[in-house]
Amino acid sequence: MANHQSSKKRIRQTEKRRLHNKYYAKSARNAVKELRDTSEKAAAQELLPKVASMLDKLAKRNVIHKNKAANLKSKLTGHVNKL
Repeated sequence: MANHQSSKKRIRQTEKRRLHNKYYAKSARNAVKELRDTSEKAAAQELLPKVASMLDKLAKRNVIHKNKAANLKSKLTGHVNKL
């Protein structure tokens, strides 16, 4: 276990940040899954900008990698266009 005050604080901060990032990453995964499961084109087109925005925000905050966000957005756009 940590002995220094600064390392104890760092442990607390890391745990808090990990839970925060985990929540937002999971909500993004659920949004992506919901968009993939949508079979109506109108509903999918309405949902796509919201999901893309969510992915961009996560990439900006380094919760997910920027290339992963770009790949997901590209695949989702292709999926919506195929409908």
